[in-house]
Amino acid sequence: AKAIYHSEMRERFKDVAMALSCGDLPFYYLEFIVSMLNVPLCYVLGNHDRPMQREGGEERLYPEGCINLDNRVVLQNGLLMAGLEGSIKYSGGEHQYTEWEMSLKILRLGQKLWKNKVRYGRYLDILITHAPPYQIHDQEDPCHRGFKSLVKFMDKYRPRYLIHGHSHIYNPWGTRRTQYKDTLVINTYGHQILEL
Repeated sequence: AKAIYHSEMRERFKDVAMALSCGDLPFYYLEFIVSMLNVPLCYVLGNHDRPMQREGGEERLYPEGCINLDNRVVLQNGLLMAGLEGSIKYSGGEHQYTEWEMSLKILRLGQKLWKNKVRYGRYLDILITHAPPYQIHDQEDPCHRGFKSLVKFMDKYRPRYLIHGHSHIYNPWGTRRTQYKDTLVINTYGHQILEL
């Protein structure tokens, strides 16, 4: 993240056409990326995202100038993208969902994806999530367990990419990319540059 939050960011990332955030990043950081690169930034919220206070005490629920993908489908830079925020429920905090609740979110999103299939011949290209799919980049502790419903999502809708955060990688040889059937699952912990 230090490589991104830098005054020379514009030069370092001059070829970037779009930015994605998988949650748990401060709103000011996302707004900095948008202002420095002048590119669209699509995001979902993570389990640690909270409203921010403005100077006058007013609460900000979302970063300004960014596109919230949660339970939405957008066509951005020629790519069909959708998003699902949050992690598995472990403490009852914001942006946490039971497996059942995530399945309902996916069911609602699925109605929009069928329209893509009819209109564009495919459901979507990229699914952005905070949490990983079950047994792909997840961990065994209760708060970092992945969603089984995301595995079912990949089975049914076959996105080219599922890009997630939430799972921290401290080992430089840790697995960041896993092919699951037609979907490349990518953990973006830290940051990743993708050529799509």
